[in-house]
Amino acid sequence: MHGFVRDVIAEKGNGVFLIGPTASVHEAVHLMNSHGVGALVVAERAQMVGILSERDILRRVIGARCEPDHTRIRDVMTRDVITVGLETPITEAMETITNRRVRHLPVVGPGGELAGMVSIGDLMRWAMLNQQSEIDRMAGYVTGRELG
Repeated sequence: MHGFVRDVIAEKGNGVFLIGPTASVHEAVHLMNSHGVGALVVAERAQMVGILSERDILRRVIGARCEPDHTRIRDVMTRDVITVGLETPITEAMETITNRRVRHLPVVGPGGELAGMVSIGDLMRWAMLNQQSEIDRMAGYVTGRELG
């Protein structure tokens, strides 16, 4: 499969939703629900300090019977954020998601700045579209006609 994370970001956009570490989990859930996203980058003074995902909320808040209104993101976020670069091949990003058992990867630019976020769904969509394109190309080659 061809392509780089930059290609997925170019197609889907580079919007990332940020939240501060002192916000409540309730605030984070509201932000996630209102934007239809499964993870937020936790940032302090324009620096990524963590990520908060649906899985974090289920395990560290709901599962631990913490009160979402009184639980701070800094207490339940994932601190060791796994990232990929814009030039990371799609296959490598998919391997990272599979091997590290995460669903969202913040994307960093060459200077380390936040350049977007990709999810397992974004990468699977890209793979499916790319796969169909490759099938069409090979069918054209085999049949001797070009498919446009």
